[in-house]
Amino acid sequence: MTEHDDRSPELHDVLDAILDGVIALSPHGEIRWLNEQASQLLDISPEAGVGQGLAPLLGKSHVVLNLIAAVQRTGGPIVEDEVSLSRPFGRTRIVSVSVSPLFNQGNGEPGTVVVLRDRTAFADLLDEAAQRDRLASYGQIAAGIAHEVKNPLGGIRGAAELLERRVDDERGRKTAQLIVREVDRIAGLVDELMVFAKGEALDCDFVNLHRLLDEVVELVQIDSAAQGVVFERVYDPSIPEIPGDTDRLKQIFLNLIQNAVQAMEKEGGKLTLTTGMALENRLKGEDGRPRPTVVICFEDEGPGISPSIQHQLSTPFFTTKVNGTGLGLAVSRHWITRHGGRLRIDASHDGGGRVRVKLPLHSEPNTTGKTSKTPEEGIGE
Repeated sequence: MTEHDDRSPELHDVLDAILDGVIALSPHGEIRWLNEQASQLLDISPEAGVGQGLAPLLGKSHVVLNLIAAVQRTGGPIVEDEVSLSRPFGRTRIVSVSVSPLFNQGNGEPGTVVVLRDRTAFADLLDEAAQRDRLASYGQIAAGIAHEVKNPLGGIRGAAELLERRVDDERGRKTAQLIVREVDRIAGLVDELMVFAKGEALDCDFVNLHRLLDEVVELVQIDSAAQGVVFERVYDPSIPEIPGDTDRLKQIFLNLIQNAVQAMEKEGGKLTLTTGMALENRLKGEDGRPRPTVVICFEDEGPGISPSIQHQLSTPFFTTKVNGTGLGLAVSRHWITRHGGRLRIDASHDGGGRVRVKLPLHSEPNTTGKTSKTPEEGIGE
């Protein structure tokens, strides 16, 4: 913690040890001191923060500034939940904010104390739980659709094939062929939806993530849409092989990379693939303890993702693409969850799109069939 006036080292240690961010402001709104957690949440060192106002760090109209003004006006404390902190060099954090008056400033004017509690991990868990509930509902719907739709589709397809053989004119044959193609397309959509209902087992083995990512990049580069895209790979060479279903992981990575490439198809740009070990907000095991977690990040320079639709991106049939089905991200999230992992979508530092996939390093994935192999223990958390 950094401060202007002399305080005991014990107080410094206490304030730096707590998990909440604590900021003391002068009567004029300048930072008098802040602890280590506050400096991390604001993405500024304690030394650089002292003497600054919060407006340059948060934005002039940020809700925290409004809360501070209200406390100065009323003289009473205020608590606010679910406040977003956008950081220039990190992901947006969700925090609860409490602001209280700080008296004994020497000249009698009260300053303020701002306490920031990071709720990002909790918000992520709520989001994941909601996603799981939705996927379970989709599974029930898919099972009903398969029964009610696929049988009639088979009859329609057979009738169209018979019609194609019997009609004499070219237009009639083309119409029959169109019916067959559309029936096959609808049947394919039903098959994709059945992913949520079947509970298909994972076929797990050791997977070299970097080799798999390279294979997917080579596959995508063949597509003309990728001609204006530069692929940058920033891999952590210390990451060992992880347990996973190679085909499913390849399907996930292919979908995510294709989405990023399509976002840059018109203007081109750079797609950065980064791998590393998670240092915070790691995946947790059934015992609630954090476990070693690998993070794969896909960051593009496309137009970005509007916050208004961000929560809908993994909803089946929701798509912003003209010819999209809206199932790619939903299926990807499903298989990542089955691996015991998580998928998160947000904005990159430069305003493009960013997708992060977290996978357990050596914990058994959520399979319903074949048991995964487990890499050797001894990798630190």
